[in-house]
Amino acid sequence: MPNTVHVAVTGAAGAIGYAILPRIASGQMFGPDTKVALHLLELPQAMSALEGVVMELDDCAFPLLESIQISDSPDVAFEGVNWALLIGSKPRTKGMERNDLIRDNGPIFVGQGNALLKSASDVRAVVIGNPCNTNALIAMHNAKEIPPERFSAMTRLDQNRCMAQLAGKAGVGVSSVSNVTIWGNHSATQYPDSENAKINGQPVSTVITDTEWLQETMIKKVQNRGAEIIGARGSSSAFSAANAGIDHVRSLIEKTSEGLWYSAAVPSDGSYGIERGLVFSFPLQSDGKGNYSIVQGLPHSEFAKEKIEKTLAELLKEKDVVKDLL
Repeated sequence: MPNTVHVAVTGAAGAIGYAILPRIASGQMFGPDTKVALHLLELPQAMSALEGVVMELDDCAFPLLESIQISDSPDVAFEGVNWALLIGSKPRTKGMERNDLIRDNGPIFVGQGNALLKSASDVRAVVIGNPCNTNALIAMHNAKEIPPERFSAMTRLDQNRCMAQLAGKAGVGVSSVSNVTIWGNHSATQYPDSENAKINGQPVSTVITDTEWLQETMIKKVQNRGAEIIGARGSSSAFSAANAGIDHVRSLIEKTSEGLWYSAAVPSDGSYGIERGLVFSFPLQSDGKGNYSIVQGLPHSEFAKEKIEKTLAELLKEKDVVKDLL
């Protein structure tokens, strides 16, 4: 990790951007020994709001915050960045079908992929803006000279949600839960896998014996948590998504402890029979040197296989919707 890391954040004046920026600037993402230069991107009509965000960052007087640059141009914002957090995307509105959302967001990520290729020679891109798996696929295909393994999409919020549900049911702290995997798409078809997860080092099924809860209630709760939050507070997840973004990047750059793993959507290498190149959430381990690998050999019950096939089918349909953008 360089002494100063240049980080682009798109949609920087939005709710997730507002929640994640002070945590990046304070060192929570890249550590206490790394300075941060922020490159903030917004739409032209949101630049005034972004200026207000910059004022607040200035007023925090973060010792690690070296500089802030703002722009409404991806080519300018991505110039020389090491990390690009692609948060900004068009939100789904009432009555909008998922395929409509995918088509509306597709051109945004075509442009951002092109801009990354032109402006950033040493970059890793994390897609948070939904539908994040397919948005990452589009950006990756439009930045073909950047190694595909440098693109990822965030399913860490789903992992964290699953961990919290398991901890609550077992009556333990969330730190007791490990090896939760999210398979597939960041959508209502995702498969939160408790079969390979552990609580205090023991298989979840030996601690939580309510199979119906594990296979029905818990999975539906995780899959639909975003909609539940919107119903309760009138807007989508913000600081929990920002927190997951911090966790996602830290897991990629830090060495994973032996026997543990985390979840992120990355281009498939064919593992578990997933089409090569499809951005699919897997269990991952990092070597602490900027490289990750997909954990191999996890067993899947017939129940799990059915769930994974369902989320795979959805991602293949999404790929077909945007095939002209790839």
